[in-house]
Amino acid sequence: MSKRVCLITGGSRGIGLATALRLGRAGYRVFITARRRQGLEDAGRRVREVGAECDALVADVGDDAQARGMIAEAHAAAGRLDVLVNNAGVAPLAPLEQMTAAAFDEVMRVNVAGVFHATQAAWPIFRGQQGGVIVSVSSLAAVDPFPGFAVYGASKAWVNLFTRAIAAEGRPHGIRAYAVAPGAVETTMLRARFPTFPAEQTLAPDDVAGVIETLCDPRLAPASGETVYVRR
Repeated sequence: MSKRVCLITGGSRGIGLATALRLGRAGYRVFITARRRQGLEDAGRRVREVGAECDALVADVGDDAQARGMIAEAHAAAGRLDVLVNNAGVAPLAPLEQMTAAAFDEVMRVNVAGVFHATQAAWPIFRGQQGGVIVSVSSLAAVDPFPGFAVYGASKAWVNLFTRAIAAEGRPHGIRAYAVAPGAVETTMLRARFPTFPAEQTLAPDDVAGVIETLCDPRLAPASGETVYVRR
């Protein structure tokens, strides 16, 4: 059997990079994507240092053509695709009255449309293989939004429902889908928005990556469609 292959969006840092390192150590061929090359090549080097084959692809998942292009490029290079991790996301923090239309549109473009574009592009590959795993990174904000996270939380609630729907649709084809919804994770994104958040109350990115890796195990098939909440 060919080496298992994963593609991780938002893979240059945080949860995405931690997941790439985890799956790389587990023997996957890894593709990581991000909108900007800055940091992406360094992330690819770090994944290769753990002994994994890793390709870094610049792609904006919020753009349908780019999302389809990254999936096609990974599939053409590796000959298969086993796991798609929808991790790319944006999280503007603002009270409702101060949330701009541009910020709202960006959340929907990346957090919602990005997940849809990448998943839809990977779907025929998974169907053809009669198997595949989709793990989408959600957030505890989907059920317990912090003030200022109304739009972000709503986008992640969409991810949870989308996951349940595609799990049902994919079951006859061996396609599994899960959402992972962490609480506060110690990332640059968290610190940019909550610089004084207590470190002892945060998860490490690898804590979330460990859950994502576990969900790739075929023994978790009965849980397909579920949202897994992770918190300290």
